[in-house]
This record gives sequence, C-alpha cells and structure tokens, in this order.
Amino acid sequence: MPGWQLVLRYVLLLAVLALMIGPFLWQLSTSLKGPTEDIYSYPPKLLPSDPTLANYAEVARIIPVWDFALNSLKVATANVLTNCVGAALAGYALARMRFRGRKTALVVFVMAMLVPVESIIIAQFMTMRELQLNNTLIGVLLPGCIGAMNVLLMRNAFANLPYEVEEAAYVDGANAWQRFWRIAIPSVKGTLAVVAIFAFMGAWDDFLWPLIVLSDQSNFTLTIGLNYLHGTFADDQRLVAAGTIIAVLPLIVMFTFLQRYFFRGVGEGAVKG
Repeated sequence: MPGWQLVLRYVLLLAVLALMIGPFLWQLSTSLKGPTEDIYSYPPKLLPSDPTLANYAEVARIIPVWDFALNSLKVATANVLTNCVGAALAGYALARMRFRGRKTALVVFVMAMLVPVESIIIAQFMTMRELQLNNTLIGVLLPGCIGAMNVLLMRNAFANLPYEVEEAAYVDGANAWQRFWRIAIPSVKGTLAVVAIFAFMGAWDDFLWPLIVLSDQSNFTLTIGLNYLHGTFADDQRLVAAGTIIAVLPLIVMFTFLQRYFFRGVGEGAVKG
C-alpha cells in the first residue's frame, strides 16, 4: 500500500474518532471545571485548569439523581433479562423448530421493526392505563420487554449453528430444552451479549415513553430527572454536563465488561472446539 494511502486512512480514522468521542470528552471536561473557569473561552480549553467534583455533588443536591439512577437501573436490568430470555426462546423456536405458521411469525417480527414507535405510543398508553400500570416501572418496562430486533438477532445466530451437533445430542436422548440450554445457548454467547447491550442501552436512554407513562417524581428515570435539571439550570452548563456524565457512565461500564463477547457476536454460530 502506498504511503499516502496509509496516511489518508489514519487521518480519516482520527477524524471519525474525534467526531465520535469529541462531544463526550468536552462534556467530561465541562463537568470538571469550577465556577471561576470560563467554559466559553476561545480557543476552547479541553483540560480544566483546576479540576473539581463539586458539580457532581451539586447535581445530587439539587435533584435526587441517585434515586432516578436506581429506577433506571431497575428498568434496564429487567429489560436485559426479559429480552435475553424471551428473544433466545423465540429465536430458537424460529430457527430450529418446525411448526405451522413459523414463516408467518418471522414475517410478523420483521414487520414489527418497520412500525414507528410514535405511531403506536398512544395505543401503548391506553393499554397500560387499562392494566392500571400507569405511573409504575412495570409500565415503563412492559412495551419493550422483548424487542423484534433482538428476536431476529437470536434467530440468525441459532440458524447458523450446524444441525449435526443437535442431531448428535438428539440421538443421545437430549430433549428440546436440554439441546437449547446445553448446546445452543453456549454457542451464541456473543449474540446474547449484543442483545444485552442493546436492551440495556434502549431502556437506559429511553426518554419519550417514561415521560408519557410516569407522573410521580419518585418513579422518574434518570433521563426524565436530568431533563428537569436542564430546564431549571439551563444557564449552568457545568451541572448539565455532570448529569450527562452520570447518565453515560453505566453504559461505558457495561460495554467494558461485555465488549469481548460483543465483538464475537458478529461471527456467531461457528462450531467451537
């Protein structure tokens, strides 16, 4: 490869990297700047001259941010469990079992991905009201407890597994549950990690649905709570930045622990030795 092409490739990669992580680094820098430091100085200063954690303490003093974070954690954790279990079961049935209407069910899942959330959100709200689940964390969780995309991801992962492995287990007397739990699931850990990350991020970052279904502040999730912070203290971007970092940190921690499984999910389905 010519030298200029290599240089151009690295320049483009650095530009994409700056676009991706630049806003996060700026928010982190702003959250660590004290009240005497000008955050609008030109040229911009990325490194704080006198770093402080006072902005994070101030956010916790103004709003019950840790209570909001706990509510978000409850919803996100439950969303991960329901999506991993439900998507794995549905994906395995669509990929490995033979039953009437299987192709129709697959088409239904594909069509469900094409429906905008905004077009069904009123119907979801009416359903939650009829079930008396408005203003509850269960009402926040229920509409997204099993995502169509996650079902299709698991279906494709199971479909890539060689049939010979399960046939050997079937000959040895393993039933469907044993084949699912002992053979299929260990072979798709990467895709399960992808589903877990997507489910956690979707529930943690969701703003519109919790805003509609929740009315009691004690049940607010973190995204709604931080919106109140921004509306009240829009002129103090240090506090807004600190709240943003608090909201993003759990996502970074989760991805750090699951990243090796996440990247394995791209080539899922190979026979493992």
